[in-house]
Amino acid sequence: MKVLITGAAGFIGFHAAKEFLRRGWDVAGIDNFNDYYDVALKRNRAANLAISMHESDICDLDAMRSIFESESPDVVLHLAAQPGVRYSIAHPFIYQKTNVEGFLNVLECCRHAKKVPKLVFASSSSVYGGNTKMPFEESDKVDTPVSLYAATKKADELMAHTYAHLYKMQTVGLRFFTVYGSWYRPDMALSLFADAMLHDRPIKAFNRGDMLRDFTYVDDIVDGVVRVVEARDLPLYDIFNIGNHRSERLLDVIETLAAALGVKPKMEMLPMQAGDVYATYASIDKLRKAVGYEPRTTIREGIPVFAKWFHEYYGL
Repeated sequence: MKVLITGAAGFIGFHAAKEFLRRGWDVAGIDNFNDYYDVALKRNRAANLAISMHESDICDLDAMRSIFESESPDVVLHLAAQPGVRYSIAHPFIYQKTNVEGFLNVLECCRHAKKVPKLVFASSSSVYGGNTKMPFEESDKVDTPVSLYAATKKADELMAHTYAHLYKMQTVGLRFFTVYGSWYRPDMALSLFADAMLHDRPIKAFNRGDMLRDFTYVDDIVDGVVRVVEARDLPLYDIFNIGNHRSERLLDVIETLAAALGVKPKMEMLPMQAGDVYATYASIDKLRKAVGYEPRTTIREGIPVFAKWFHEYYGL
C-alpha cells in the first residue's frame, strides 16, 4: 500500500511518514519547504526520511496532477496547510490560497486519479470557535469561527463532504488538538516558552495564563492517524476529534516544561489575543469507538521528551 503525505516535511507529516515506513508502507511526500518558519528544520526532517519527496506546492495544480499520476497512491494523507491562528489575522490571503484553493486541488487530484485514493485530511480544533460546552464533540455546531484559519478549516470539511457526496470518494477529516513533541514547530507555544526560558526572557502568557488546552503528544496523534488510514469500515465521509481528552491549565504546562528544562520561568502576563479561544477539550469517544483510539501520554511524560529534543537540537 502506498500513502502520499502532503506537508511531509512538517511536524506531524514527518512523524506520520516515519510510522508508515516502520509499518512497511510505501511512502511518498509533498512539501514546498516555505519559510513560514525555519526552513532548515524542515530540511532536517526530510533528511531523516527515506521516502520519495516531491518539492512542490499544493497550489500548483499541474504539478499535483503529475505527482498523483506518477505515485498512484492508495491513500492521501493531507496535512499541508498554512497554519497559525494569529498569523491569519495579518495575512488572510495566504490562508485562502493554501488552505482552500490548495485543498480543492487535492480533492480534484483524488477525484480524477485512475485509482481514486482514500483521503484523510487535517482539520483543527479551532473550528469550534468560542464554544464553551466541554468537551468539544463532533456533533457541536461549528458555524462561528473566531479566526480566518478556523474558517478555512471548516471550509475544507464542507468541500470534502461535497466531494464524498458527488463522487463517492471517501474523505475523513481529523480535528487535531494542540499537538506537541520532538521535531516541533518553532512558532508553537512550547517552543516559544522553551526558547524564552533558556534565554532568560519572560514568557508571554496570554489571558494572564488563564487558558486551557488539550495538549496531545505526537505519537498518540500518529497512532490515531494510522488507525483511521488503515480502517476499512468507516463511512464515506466523517469527521473525528483527535486529542488527548484532557484539558491542561497553561500555567501547569509552563511549570512542567520549566522543571524539565531545569529553569525558573519569568512571566509577562498579557490580555487575550484576537482570534484565540479560552479553552479546548476534545471528546474522543467517537474515534475510540470507530478505530480503538486511546491516547496514553500525559504532559508529565511527553513534555520532558520534547524538552530533551529541544535542548539537543538547538544546543541550548
